[in-house]
Amino acid sequence: MEIAQTLFIIFGLVVFEVISSIDNAVVNADVLATMGAKARRWFLLYGIFFAVFVVRGLMPLLIVFFSSPELGLWGALTATFSSDPDVIKIIEETKPILLAGGGVYLIYLFFHWLFIEKKEYAFFLESFIHKKLSFWFYAFIAVFLTTMTWMTVGESPLVALGAVIGSTAFFITNGFKQNAEEKEKELVSGSTHLSDTSKIIYLEVIDTTFSIDGVLGAFAFTLSIPLILIGNGIGAIVVRYVTIKGVNIVRKYRYLKNGAMYSICMLGFIMTAEALGIHVVSWFPPITTVLLVTLFFWLSKREMAVESHPHKDHLHHTT
Repeated sequence: MEIAQTLFIIFGLVVFEVISSIDNAVVNADVLATMGAKARRWFLLYGIFFAVFVVRGLMPLLIVFFSSPELGLWGALTATFSSDPDVIKIIEETKPILLAGGGVYLIYLFFHWLFIEKKEYAFFLESFIHKKLSFWFYAFIAVFLTTMTWMTVGESPLVALGAVIGSTAFFITNGFKQNAEEKEKELVSGSTHLSDTSKIIYLEVIDTTFSIDGVLGAFAFTLSIPLILIGNGIGAIVVRYVTIKGVNIVRKYRYLKNGAMYSICMLGFIMTAEALGIHVVSWFPPITTVLLVTLFFWLSKREMAVESHPHKDHLHHTT
């Protein structure tokens, strides 16, 4: 049962990493199209080492380490497998700040997408909020942060601190992402003349920025650094494959990004609930992620079928 649970968590991590990195794959493909064959090959083959081991391996390790510096780097890596009661006590005491920070970050990420970002509308409510209520985003998250801090600062100050840290992390990384989007437009249009080496460095920086979403979301599945490394690492390899072979196919599934964002929202609330002491069974994050991705994959397939047979769909609605 333990092995099956571990494999299920890894599977959920892989699915979440892939679905949350769709934008990253598209950016990579667009920029790679402007580069020479040798540079493309270097990024796609050797760059995977940096993406998997440096970014998705080192980042979660550092997050746990800075949450619990008394563990040390090796202790942070092996903490979830340790039977030492002192280590277990440290993890339990510092877990709220990690979960609250990651949860608030993911919740902000979802509502920024829902209120502000351009998107394909899977539901009417998405269209209504984006077109009519976008100016409410900052008011909404300000009230959310104030409420959460007010509710926790007395009894759970680490949760309150984690919420503030998550909010700060969101605005820092969001600024990087917006700058990256502008830079990508310049690179694709050819209005800026960077060398292929500079473009590779740019893509690695972008990959690091985008991977923060996947790494923080991974803590909703498990606090085990080795499992996060395995799941997110496999997901990163799949994303590289999609970048090479299937990015045009991925673009056709217009609601996959929606599925990713609803998964992010769900994981954000799961992490926040756990930070507040509400127990969530280990199978719940993977299964909700898979179900949400499956739903929006099906909606995308249905939309593709309608577009390929518009007359048939019209007859269906008129009968």
